[in-house]
Amino acid sequence: MKLLQMEHICKSFDGVPVLKDVSFSVERGEVHALLGENGAGKSTLMNVLTGIYPKDSGTVEFEGLNCEHMTIRQSEKMGIAFVHQELNLFNDLKVYENIFLAKEYTDQFGRLNKKRMRKEAKELFERLGVEIDPDAMAGDLRTSQKQLLEIAKALFFHAKLLILDEPTTSLNNEEVAHFFEIIRRLKKEGASFIFISHKMPEIFALSDRYTVFRNGTYVGSGKIAETTPEEVTKMMVGEKYSAEDVYEPREAGDTVLEVKGLSGAGFRDVNLTVRRGQIIGLTGLQGAGSSEFMQGLFGAVRGTEGEIRVFGQNIPRNSIHKAMKSKVAMLASNRKENSVLADLSLLENMYLAEHTLSALKFHIHKKEEDRKFTSYRELLNIKMQDSSQPVTSLSGGNQQKVFLARWLNTEAEILLLDNPTQGIDVGAKEEIYKLILELAGKGKTILINTLEIPEIQKVADYCAVFYEGSIVKLLEHKEISEEAVMLYATGSAQ
Repeated sequence: MKLLQMEHICKSFDGVPVLKDVSFSVERGEVHALLGENGAGKSTLMNVLTGIYPKDSGTVEFEGLNCEHMTIRQSEKMGIAFVHQELNLFNDLKVYENIFLAKEYTDQFGRLNKKRMRKEAKELFERLGVEIDPDAMAGDLRTSQKQLLEIAKALFFHAKLLILDEPTTSLNNEEVAHFFEIIRRLKKEGASFIFISHKMPEIFALSDRYTVFRNGTYVGSGKIAETTPEEVTKMMVGEKYSAEDVYEPREAGDTVLEVKGLSGAGFRDVNLTVRRGQIIGLTGLQGAGSSEFMQGLFGAVRGTEGEIRVFGQNIPRNSIHKAMKSKVAMLASNRKENSVLADLSLLENMYLAEHTLSALKFHIHKKEEDRKFTSYRELLNIKMQDSSQPVTSLSGGNQQKVFLARWLNTEAEILLLDNPTQGIDVGAKEEIYKLILELAGKGKTILINTLEIPEIQKVADYCAVFYEGSIVKLLEHKEISEEAVMLYATGSAQ
């Protein structure tokens, strides 16, 4: 029996059609994968469903009821919950306060019943098998804990339909497996899920049916058991799909980065030497220290011991500005918290880092900025209309390209890319991989941190595997495989 039926939905922004007569349905007690590249219309359709955007035309029925003018409050009352890819937590509130925000328990005098809210939040986490302190500040949680908290918020109020937009981007393998167990248990209890993801193994492990959108149109749907990842990927990206290996070996130049005995919060005694034009993949289990080490190189995480030499010169630990002046740049992993300035335009977002370095200059040359922006737009193939539009109007993949342009504009020679394809579709990922290889071919030195080994296989000359805060193995490109990495990442080889 159908829980949700959306038919002939159309939606345009400023005369530009984003959804073109699309239809979509969800059965009771199923996990339905909604698939497509960034910009395909998936999130727009979900925003129409949850009342964030009004539809231009079409019909929406939920549990047999016609929802002509859906609002956010109405969708919540009907039992629809949206767990967004970009986390929507208040870092300066406690965990239990985030869960009960706008739904607080009060006594007969209107006073907050904090004891009851703490108790029920604790019981929720125990039921889900999640280790989070209800009294902890949300801002102090790890990214993976924040993601689990977002999911727990939706589950707490017994939603009938949960929309999960890239819910596993910050979870390690163990957390993903546990999360899937929760979904399967809730599915048996009658809950339904819309699962938006770009990770094919997860889609095929969890979903019952799928629907594919491309360029705002409906492409097709069916049962997951009756298709393959290759067929679904071709539906998503069309004729441009290619499964070829993009890796290209290249000659490395002189040593540009030397790290000796670097230790800090989350990493210890790390040694690494990198030459001009090389691409080094950093990986390990979640929390093994690869991301913290990368942040330590840039001065964003405090280093306590060791040396960092860039182009033969020592640079001080714990100074982002000194790292930038030494031609080091870092693309952070969490776009929303660390890269996006939502109130600024694309042009302003791109120029942010360069303005930090040129703060002593008296003038901003608008024509020169426009010229550079145009050149990076063409270089990175950024899909946009105008440099004055807000950065939040772009898809995740195109936002990431803007932030990469931000750092290239500082004339950085060493690029630290922390999980650069997080939440990006398969087509945009291939563009990013090719771009990384092109930049390396032009002499840029690149460190890329990711938990996805196939990404490292596509671009890296070497893979540095972290275990308990240290590099335990440096694999050459030909040695990189899921099995080899996991052997060292789990400590089995030790």
